[in-house]
Amino acid sequence: MVELTDAERAMLDGDAGAATQKAMELLVRYAEALGAERFVETNNVAGVPGSAPPWVKQYYAQDGGDYRAVFSRFDLDSDEVVDVPRMNAFSCHLQGGMDPSLWREQGMSEDAFANFQSDESDVAAHGIQILKTCTPYLAGNVPVMGEHCAWMESSAVVFANSVIGARTNCEGRESTSAAMLAKRIPDWGFHTDDFRRGHHSVDVQVPVDSIFEWGMLGYFVGDAVQDTIPVITGSVSDASLIRHKHFGAAAASSGGVEMYHMVGITPEAPSVEAAFGGAARGERFVYDASARKRIYESLNSVGTSDDVDYVMLGCPHYSIEQIAQAAALIEGRKVHTNSALWVFTSRAVKATADANGYTKILRDAGAYLMTDTCSAISQAVPEGTKVAALDSAKQVHYLPAMMKIEGWYGTTAECIDAACTGKWRGKLS
Repeated sequence: MVELTDAERAMLDGDAGAATQKAMELLVRYAEALGAERFVETNNVAGVPGSAPPWVKQYYAQDGGDYRAVFSRFDLDSDEVVDVPRMNAFSCHLQGGMDPSLWREQGMSEDAFANFQSDESDVAAHGIQILKTCTPYLAGNVPVMGEHCAWMESSAVVFANSVIGARTNCEGRESTSAAMLAKRIPDWGFHTDDFRRGHHSVDVQVPVDSIFEWGMLGYFVGDAVQDTIPVITGSVSDASLIRHKHFGAAAASSGGVEMYHMVGITPEAPSVEAAFGGAARGERFVYDASARKRIYESLNSVGTSDDVDYVMLGCPHYSIEQIAQAAALIEGRKVHTNSALWVFTSRAVKATADANGYTKILRDAGAYLMTDTCSAISQAVPEGTKVAALDSAKQVHYLPAMMKIEGWYGTTAECIDAACTGKWRGKLS
């Protein structure tokens, strides 16, 4: 049985309006299913509230088929359609389905774009921040250590828990939408101290000092520990936001990792003892030269042809540092006539890229800097794509399988070279 505060009981009784009442009803069912005994307050929620493709709106046509109907029936699992007020918590909208300017280039229809615009207008009208990114921490939403959040998006969740020391489970659309109104989420999982202790150890015995290497290590770690918490020691260096971004995204993809400890690097792991927190230590995994080679071969196992017709960068969404690097690598070159280069970021970061001239450098080379989505989320690739090159272990895990194409994993420089030559020349050094 969930213990409610007076304020929570009042919301459940309808004192804060019908929508908040429906939100609390959903959250109580959720907490009971989890075995949570109470809620924690949150004022930092990130999800995809109310947005829906036309077919979902058509499903709720008898309820009006609009934002109000989708939010009530789909997001809040309500048995009736209720008026939806502005959100009570600080709320952010994550990825969208298309670039707001380059949607035609992504192969989207006029009707799909009109639906996109309508949804965005409704989102903003409900007081939700239009971030449209899988990296909210790069677009202005940076929680602090110990802050209770309710976030969707696996790569954002693992970053928040591990690198920042904020507290969030990997939530779903329904729980985040409800939390936007109730400012509550079940006190369970990564919100609690005991749950954040390490389970298994990973001993890194080869140098891991670049985005490329951090991505491969992340993929190894996720595959090894699955959905548990690894404690990583050894030859990991040159930690940075973007390296953590790629490590966490890879670990969340190959195994469902939602938190990791890097001893001496992440905030809750000043020592091995602190990372495990007295908990029993599980298996020990070793990342050595043979493991590194095996992971590289696994990531590139879906590549056979060296004719690359699509290069996608920006999974998770590129930082301004990465866009600057991409611009420097391609300046003075041209994307090959038989290939395409799409780079994905958030609107906030793109505005900085525009101001610095990076967007123009990319465009002059024949590349596109896109926002709001990625090829996996939108399932949009250039027409005729058969072979893609990617600098993200996460994306090479997903995109080839989703789009039934071949995929290569390599460094950013190797990917941009492939875009400019139409050929894959990457290799493990």
